[in-house]
Amino acid sequence: MSVYDPKSAKAEEFICHDEILDTLAYAEANKNNAALIDEILEKARLRKGLSHREAAVLLDCSLEDKNQEIFKLAEQIKKDFYGNRIVLFAPLYLSNYCVNGCLYCPYHAKNKHIARKKMTQDEIRREVIALQDMGHKRLAIEAGEDPVNNPIEYILESIKTIYSIKHKNGAIRRVNVNIAATTVENYRKLHEAGIGTYILFQETYNKESYEKLHPTGPKHDYAYHTEAMDRAMEGGIDDVGLGVLYGLESYRYEFVGQLMHAEHLEAVHGVGPHTISVPRIRHADDIDPDAFDNGIDDDTFAKIVACIRIAVPYTGMIVSTRESQKSRERVLHLGISQISGGSKTSVGGYAVPEKEEENSAQFDVSDNRTLDEVIYWLMSMGYIPSFCTACYREGRTGDRFMELCKSKQIQNCCHPNALLTLKEYLTDYASEKTKELGAAMIQAELGNIPKEKVRELVVKHLSEIEEGKRDFRF
Repeated sequence: MSVYDPKSAKAEEFICHDEILDTLAYAEANKNNAALIDEILEKARLRKGLSHREAAVLLDCSLEDKNQEIFKLAEQIKKDFYGNRIVLFAPLYLSNYCVNGCLYCPYHAKNKHIARKKMTQDEIRREVIALQDMGHKRLAIEAGEDPVNNPIEYILESIKTIYSIKHKNGAIRRVNVNIAATTVENYRKLHEAGIGTYILFQETYNKESYEKLHPTGPKHDYAYHTEAMDRAMEGGIDDVGLGVLYGLESYRYEFVGQLMHAEHLEAVHGVGPHTISVPRIRHADDIDPDAFDNGIDDDTFAKIVACIRIAVPYTGMIVSTRESQKSRERVLHLGISQISGGSKTSVGGYAVPEKEEENSAQFDVSDNRTLDEVIYWLMSMGYIPSFCTACYREGRTGDRFMELCKSKQIQNCCHPNALLTLKEYLTDYASEKTKELGAAMIQAELGNIPKEKVRELVVKHLSEIEEGKRDFRF
């Protein structure tokens, strides 16, 4: 029997199977315990977060009036920490060559009929220009695990290429990286290359399930994969992003494991996850999501988002185009602070759409709207679409970011920066109806900047953007 220790360096001790089972039994026993749930909600209102055990009780809660309180509190915490801003990004798949045998991913090595592709630097350049011409400023690069086709040198060269491209008024100002678990030395190289967040999805925290789902390839090593964030931090990367693939294992198990991982990072490094992603398994090439019997419905999905937001109030939360417009709309209110827009999950496809017979996508996209349509939609709901990358470029990462976020001071930077990057988008890329709605939103939001000097400076910069200047930041 393993002993739970959030400060341990061993995966099986900071993601402790027995502690998860005990937590799930405790949550099940107390799901109708109104007095305990009130006590947990009272603690949650302090905005300091909850333990994995307390959060599990809220997730299991079956009292309707208490569930309404949970949703209401999640919405309020989201507003307190992140205001009405939603950060936008796009994924860029560099290569789908992969040596792993993951049962839920069409990139698995045994799939012989998916089109295998790896972009050259010239192809990456064309893709980045296409993304810049859409208005994107922030990318998440993705690649399969293949030491021959996708070595770290290829990833580093690709990052250098992406940052070097300045097309018209476009620029990619932050490159987040989602590649397989690697060494401290390689994480150090990624850090030196100026990446934003290092993202790695656990897929499942259940070790037994994990090993069955990853029967072959380097990803089979549960401990090496689960301990990757510690190596990334050791390599100097202090913004890391967690995620599980909901639907592979019991969602209650994954929820607790994810929060334990966040607790571990806080306990050891003093910095919790910069982001938490909540993807659900989707149809893709030879992968049928119905083959996995742990799928979750939209109500459960919304509850997971709300409970993560309450438990880890400071973290950014990401939902991708795996989710439909309707599903994304619901969870935006409950905790999501970042979304992708106008996404392609194929290798390339932004500059020239893929032909059907050469499909290289990792999963089917459920929200197929253009970036401009997504931005108009966000603004019509009262959200400020933000392309801000200021914190990362001003060195507000890791514990500096967390300190500002936990004290809610981050809004003094984020709100003005969101308005300035929105103005850039409206001036350079937006359709006429989006421009019109955006101009009205900026005018209204200026009144929400509390400091007069900051407001005056924002007004000045907004005029300078119209004159052709770019990249102001607080």
